[in-house]
Amino acid sequence: MKKLLALATGAVIISGATMTSGVSGVQAAEMRCSHQLPPKHHIAKVIDKWAAEVKAQSKGDLNVQIFGANSLRGAKQNIPAVAKGDIECAFSVNFQWGKTVPTMNVTLKPYSVTDKDVLAKWPGSPAASFLDAKLLEKGVRNTVWLFTTRMSAYTSKGAPLVKPADFKGVKIRGINSLVDAGLVALGAAPSAMSGSKVYQALSTGVIDAGLTDISAAYSRKYYEVQDHVTVSPLFSVFFHGYLNPAWYDKLSDSNKKALKTAGDKAAQWAIDLTEESAAKAPGQLREKGMKVHMHTAAEIATMKAVMGPAFDKAFAKATGDDGKKLLDMISSM
Repeated sequence: MKKLLALATGAVIISGATMTSGVSGVQAAEMRCSHQLPPKHHIAKVIDKWAAEVKAQSKGDLNVQIFGANSLRGAKQNIPAVAKGDIECAFSVNFQWGKTVPTMNVTLKPYSVTDKDVLAKWPGSPAASFLDAKLLEKGVRNTVWLFTTRMSAYTSKGAPLVKPADFKGVKIRGINSLVDAGLVALGAAPSAMSGSKVYQALSTGVIDAGLTDISAAYSRKYYEVQDHVTVSPLFSVFFHGYLNPAWYDKLSDSNKKALKTAGDKAAQWAIDLTEESAAKAPGQLREKGMKVHMHTAAEIATMKAVMGPAFDKAFAKATGDDGKKLLDMISSM
C-alpha cells in the first residue's frame, strides 16, 4: 500500500470522475464517497447529513453521492481508491491506517485518550493538523473528523470478559498490530478484521469474542450471536473523511470553503449523536437479552496496567519521535 499511495500522491488525472449540472447553472463536481458502515449506524447518519450540507454550502456545485455498507468499495480498498483517483472521497476508521500512518493510532492508547473535552477540540487542533499533514504525504487530503466512540464493547458468549484472566485463550476480533499488542498481553488471540466482517466471524465460530464500539454492538446486531457485553472506555475512534488531492485542488475556493464549513458542522453533529447513541446502547442491548457489565474504575485500572505497556512499546517502535510529539500535543489540549 505504501508504494501505491506514494505513486498516487503525484497523480493529476482523476479517473472515473464525471460532471453533472449544479444549482448555480455551472457543472457540478461529482463526489462519490465510500464507507463501510451499515445504514443504522449513528455515524452513517452523520455522513448522510454531512453530504447534504456540502451540497447546500456549495449551492449544488458539489454533487455528493454516498455509498455505504461497502457498496462501492470494501473497507480495505477505500484508501488506495481515493489516493489513485478511482473515487473522489471515502471515510475510514483512523486505525485502518495501521502501519502506513502509525500515528493515526494515537487515540487507541488503552484507557488514555477518552476525555470528551479533548475529543471536542480535536478538529483543527495541532494534533489533528499534524495527522492531516501525514495523510497528505500518503496521497489523501483529510476533510472531516467524525468522533465515533469513546466507549468500547467486549462481547462474548457464555461468560463475560471483565478481567485479564477472562481473555486468556479467547479468539477475539483484533484491530491492528498496535492495538492487538494489548490484547495479546491479556492472553487473547486477536484476529484483525473490519467491523463489517465481525458478525459473520462470530456466528461461524471463527472468533469467540467481539471488540467494537458500544453503539455498533447494537446496530450490527451482535446480540444475535453473543450474550454478554462488557462496556469499557478502552479507546477513542474517529471516522475521518478524505479526498483525492488532485480532485480537491481543482475545486473553486468557494467549494473548498463549503467543504470546510460542512466538515466543522459535521464534527459537532458526530459528538452529539455519538454521546446520545452510546448512552442508549447498553439499555438497548439489555432489551435484546444481553447481560451488560459496566467496567468499574478498579477493573479499568487492572486492564490498563496490562494493556498499556504493550501498546506503548509497539507504538513507540512504529512512530518514533512523531508518536511522542503527537502524545505531547494531546496532553496539552
